[in-house]
Amino acid sequence: MTATASDAAAPTAHFRFFALDVLRTRRLGHSFLRVTFGGESLADFRSGGFDQSLSLFLPPAGQEHTRLPSTDEDTWFAAWRAMPDEERPVMRSYTVREQRRTPEGTDEVDIDFVLHGDAPPASRWAGRAVTGRRILAIGPAVAQNKSVRFQPPPATDAIWMYADETALPAAAAILEALPAGTPVRAWFEVPHEDDRLALTTPADADITWIVRAGTGAGGGRERVEQVLGALRTAALPAAEAPYAWLAGEAGTVRAVRRHFVQERGVDRRAVRFTGYWRLGASEEQLLAEAYAGQAPSEDPTSDL
Repeated sequence: MTATASDAAAPTAHFRFFALDVLRTRRLGHSFLRVTFGGESLADFRSGGFDQSLSLFLPPAGQEHTRLPSTDEDTWFAAWRAMPDEERPVMRSYTVREQRRTPEGTDEVDIDFVLHGDAPPASRWAGRAVTGRRILAIGPAVAQNKSVRFQPPPATDAIWMYADETALPAAAAILEALPAGTPVRAWFEVPHEDDRLALTTPADADITWIVRAGTGAGGGRERVEQVLGALRTAALPAAEAPYAWLAGEAGTVRAVRRHFVQERGVDRRAVRFTGYWRLGASEEQLLAEAYAGQAPSEDPTSDL
C-alpha cells in the first residue's frame, strides 16, 4: 500500500513511532506472507480495526534493522529526507490485519505483505524477514483516527466491497469486524488461484473471487474490464442505503466507483475509495505526489 498525504504527515497526538520486532512469518498463499510483530512499545498501539493503516520504515538492502536519525515528531521527517539514498529506510504504508493481546499479556500485530519479487523493496524485505529483525513504524496511539477509512453511516443497510490483493488484508479485517447478519456483496481480485484465502465473517457475505488469469501483473485495460465484467453480471440484494468500500489499484478503483455511482445508482457520498497503488507509477513517485499534495482526492463527493 502506497503512503498517502495523511499517512506521510508528521505524527500528532493520534500517531507515534513504534518499534516492531519480527516474531514469526507464515505463508498464506502464492502471493501472501503474514509477518507477526511484537515489542514492548505495542502496549500503547491502538488499532482502530477495519482498514487501519500505518507507515512502515524498512531498512535498505544489506541492513538488518531500521535506523532513523530522529523519531521526534517535529524533526523526524526532515532528518529522514536528508539521509543518503543508500542509507535511507524505505517508507511504505500497510494495513493492520490484526492486533491482539496474548495469554501471556504481550501484544502482537499481524501485517500481510504481497510478495512479487525482489525489485519492490517491501516485497524483498518481507521475503527475507526473520525472527529478531526490527523495523520502525508510525502507527495509531488512539483507536479513533483518520487512518481508518471504513466509516459506514449509521443508516447503512448493506455493504458493497471491491479489493485487489494489496487491499485484501484490509477487506478481510473489515469482514471479521462487521456485525452478524450484515448483508455484504464483495469482489476480491487476486493474481493466482491459490490466493483465494479462507475468510471468516459473522456477516451474510457473498464473495466473488476474480483471478487475473492471462492479464499478468498489470493487465491495463484488460484487467479493468475483467473486474467490471464480474460486477456488471452480478445481482445485488435490495438496499435503501448501501455503503461501498473500494481499494486497490487507483485506475481500477476509479472505474469500479463509476460503475457503482453511474450504473448502480449508489450515492457517491456513500462510496469510500482509496488507491493503494497506481499502474505505471513507482511507489517513490506516488510518495512524492503525496508530499506535494498532488494525490487524487478520496473525498466521497469528488467527481473522480
